[in-house]
Amino acid sequence: AVCIALRRLGLSLFLEVELKTFRLKQELWSLGGRFTISDELGIAHYQCEGSFFQIPKTFTIRDMQGNLVSQIEKELLAFLPTFKVKLANGDTFTLRKEWTFFKPRYQIDNLQMVVQGDFWDMDFDLTREGQLLARISQEWLRMTSTYTIEVYDESYADLVISLVVTIDYVKAMEASASHGS
Repeated sequence: AVCIALRRLGLSLFLEVELKTFRLKQELWSLGGRFTISDELGIAHYQCEGSFFQIPKTFTIRDMQGNLVSQIEKELLAFLPTFKVKLANGDTFTLRKEWTFFKPRYQIDNLQMVVQGDFWDMDFDLTREGQLLARISQEWLRMTSTYTIEVYDESYADLVISLVVTIDYVKAMEASASHGS
């Protein structure tokens, strides 16, 4: 457990929360996008597998017992990149790129959370009703996409992991498109 100090109205309040840290490291040459998501001790918690030569592109995330955690699917007929994420518990959300001239911006529908920080550079917090639920940061100077994901409420772990996988794929698509043109 970790103690987090909150300042409200000049008072310090200490809450004890269960912190779970995950590391998402995507394999550089994995066909279809297959990788494992582990905790800070290196223990695997999730397995993610992307479709290979399938239209539309999908990702399936499972826990290490093989139970479905989420299904991520790229919408085929969307003008800008749009992904639907369906969690095993039935919750769904949509991540869509918005039309901008400068820095990329994304809309997350049906998540009922606030994203604070630099979404595109993968250094942001997820909050709900002022409560910090997760902190996501990308590790730079690595050959592959590597993220540290701190989840402060473990009941949101599946959702947060699914969101990070989706964002990482959108970023990879954008990078591929900019290098290809």
